[in-house]
Amino acid sequence: MDERIELIRGDITRLDVDAIVNAANTSLLGGGGVDGAIHRAAGPQLLEECRTLNGCPTGDAKITKGYLLPARYVIHAVGPRWRDGRHGEPELLASAYRRALEVAVENGVETIAFPNISTGIYGFPKEQAAEIAIGEVRKFLADHTELKKVIFVTFDDENYEIYRRKLQA
Repeated sequence: MDERIELIRGDITRLDVDAIVNAANTSLLGGGGVDGAIHRAAGPQLLEECRTLNGCPTGDAKITKGYLLPARYVIHAVGPRWRDGRHGEPELLASAYRRALEVAVENGVETIAFPNISTGIYGFPKEQAAEIAIGEVRKFLADHTELKKVIFVTFDDENYEIYRRKLQA
């Protein structure tokens, strides 16, 4: 396992890292799950800044300040809604992770934390989503030494166990 990859179970809004990733929707105006939690913890200025970004396409990512969060930045990555796996969902999810990492490096981020993108109300199968997430992060870290730490943050035991198993493989 790459020593720059870490797995924790907890609340991503409490992490003192350069950037946390928000599993955002295309509007970037907040929503349920981790998106809503990040918006609540960051305060109303986050929504104000997000309003100026004119949304974000699925598979892409945009950055804002972290405001009241311990993290300096929030990188809003938009994952796909799961339909049946034959509408580009795996590629779009991989792109969301890749774009979040690219945006991080472009902004001097050295430590970044990811939630489980698209596995909540968007319904992406958790095992497949974890494989994609870990694969994209490992590929990216191989070419980018400026990233010092990538943390996968799971909120529940099921995702924690899936990631633990896949990271050891």
